[in-house]
Order: sequence, then structure tokens, then C-alpha cells
Amino acid sequence: MNPEQPALSPLHQKIDAGVKMAIALAIDKHRKLGQSISIWQDGKIVTLAADEIPPLEKDRPQPRN
Repeated sequence: MNPEQPALSPLHQKIDAGVKMAIALAIDKHRKLGQSISIWQDGKIVTLAADEIPPLEKDRPQPRN
């Protein structure tokens, strides 16, 4: 965390975790469907083909149904 930023409240921490999980799941869905994604890398926009997208980390908590 940036030392200039205040600590996140518990609600903001939950929101942050939910957004990160949603992004990870969306990226994984693109990989599974064979769709490319574009990311920002080293100051440039880079498009990754589906086979270049790393699989979702298994250690990450999965959403509850």
C-alpha cells in the first residue's frame, strides 16, 4: 500500500477484494472461451491471445454461490 494513502475501512477492503475477484474471473473466462485480452505492460498496451493468459490461481478464494 502507498504510505500516503490511508488504510482501507473493512467495507472498502471487502469491495476491493470483490472487484479483484471479479476481474480475475472475467480474465479466466476469456482464457477458457479462447478470447484475447488487452493489458497495460511496460508503458504499452499489449494484447494477449487466450493461450498466453495464465490460468486462475487455485489459491485464490472462489466466489460463493
